[in-house]
Amino acid sequence: MRRWFHLSNLLFVAALAGLYVAAKLQLPVEPVAAPAEVSVNALELARHAEAGDCWMAINGEVYDVTDYLPEHPSRPAVILAWCGREASEAYRTKGKGKPHSAAAGQLLPAYRIGRYQAD
Repeated sequence: MRRWFHLSNLLFVAALAGLYVAAKLQLPVEPVAAPAEVSVNALELARHAEAGDCWMAINGEVYDVTDYLPEHPSRPAVILAWCGREASEAYRTKGKGKPHSAAAGQLLPAYRIGRYQAD
């Protein structure tokens, strides 16, 4: 019994020593740089103009709304007409003079991919 007690104490001290050494040998962690701001021009935006790859520019920002198309409350064709294009006015008025809801504005940031640089 005494042998097991001494052995367990020895293992415990060895584990603590191992943790101490590992902490001392740990290399400093370099901070990760934020990804560079993506800038999208009209030509690049136009390359994403279909249901399987739908980007649009709204108020100077570019959004990839491809994954949102099936979730849009109305039919996807409403959005598809604006894929690959600057769609600020369409977003503001829904094409009918009615603004989008505040909830729509809260969804947009999740789809943002960069800034729009008009030529």
